[in-house]
Amino acid sequence: MVEETPWQQALRYANRANPYPFYEELRKTPVARQPDGTYVVSTYREIVALLHDPRVSSDLRKRPVPAAAGTEGSAEPVAEPIRAVLTEPNIITCDPPEHDRDRRMMVPHFVGPPHAPHAISDLEPEIRRIVDGLLDDMRGKTRIDAVDEFAYPLPVTVICKILGVPMEDESRFHQWVETALDALDFGPEAASEEIRNRQAGGRQAVGEFGQFAADLLDRYARQPGPGMLSAMVNEDGPEGRMSKGVLVSNALLLIFAGHETTVNLIAHSVLTLLRHPDALEKLRRRPELIVPGVEELLRFESSVQFWHTRSAVEDIDIAGTTIPKGAPIFLAYGSANRDPERFTDPDELDLERPDNQHLGFSQGIHFCFGAPLARLEVQVAVGEFVRRVQNPRLVEDPPPYRHNQIFRGPRHVLVDIDGIRD
Repeated sequence: MVEETPWQQALRYANRANPYPFYEELRKTPVARQPDGTYVVSTYREIVALLHDPRVSSDLRKRPVPAAAGTEGSAEPVAEPIRAVLTEPNIITCDPPEHDRDRRMMVPHFVGPPHAPHAISDLEPEIRRIVDGLLDDMRGKTRIDAVDEFAYPLPVTVICKILGVPMEDESRFHQWVETALDALDFGPEAASEEIRNRQAGGRQAVGEFGQFAADLLDRYARQPGPGMLSAMVNEDGPEGRMSKGVLVSNALLLIFAGHETTVNLIAHSVLTLLRHPDALEKLRRRPELIVPGVEELLRFESSVQFWHTRSAVEDIDIAGTTIPKGAPIFLAYGSANRDPERFTDPDELDLERPDNQHLGFSQGIHFCFGAPLARLEVQVAVGEFVRRVQNPRLVEDPPPYRHNQIFRGPRHVLVDIDGIRD
């Protein structure tokens, strides 16, 4: 039996709750070639270098298709689940100048154009209203699920409002997102019949989700309405409009990315604070620490553990290794955010950590433009949870985790409580 690499071990579902010992082993070889020909980069300095390297492409269309899928060095085992979920390019799966043009067209509708610089901060009263309502609904309960009852409803409600997605459709796209995410598996279990069946279900879910987005965009093309999707489909700027396929792909990205990572960050923040009662009490005493605290919580439990769509368009020499042209590159953000060469005592939670330049939102041209919204949502949600929930205690530790390896997060976080403060 061939011994598994640290990366393969980190990707096993049995290790989802705690991949960090395997990341520690992985960092001993900062750029590690895997049996399938993928190169995994696990250290902070090297990841930052590659995020700013023009020899690294995010466009899957530039990745060579191997002549014999499944052979040693073949990228096909990696590419197959990607193709199950990503079809047309969007702003995270294309390169300049295409990326730059599309991002310029999208960002003003999300974070606000120059004449509306407070578009995100102006959402704070609405976010607080939603959070207060969710906590009020917990009155009289002695046990809550911090995922289903708190971490999920907030960001999905907010992103639907921003994009103009009817809330009555939430249950449909929630199931499509869950099914598609379960179709992605990059570890040694990917060859199992169970995962192959999930991949088939994922392709169907993405097809249905894509048709939903296309129909919504068509509706807004006929009759403009509120929200970002309507603005995008009716864009009449100097750079024209996106093609229908690219519009659909970016709409799927926005619906998904606009809530999925924030759900995991809120859930992990609650889980982490309950595991660190001193930090919880410190935040209760000093609520102003929620701003640096959220940055530390994002570093400590990265919502995006790694990213998988990059490849080398030229040979790249880095950390004593040559990544050959065409090779897939995985950037392990979750490992880099625990790199002791960059962060002092990285396995310790420090709500006042100085110079906390984590990679939770990536860097470079693909830096997450939803970061201001995510920060605001988590600051309000976690701050109010700490202030209002009386004596919260974890019921199960570790809690059950979702299958997906990229967007790692607990499926449920059951918490016993004594009540909800005003």
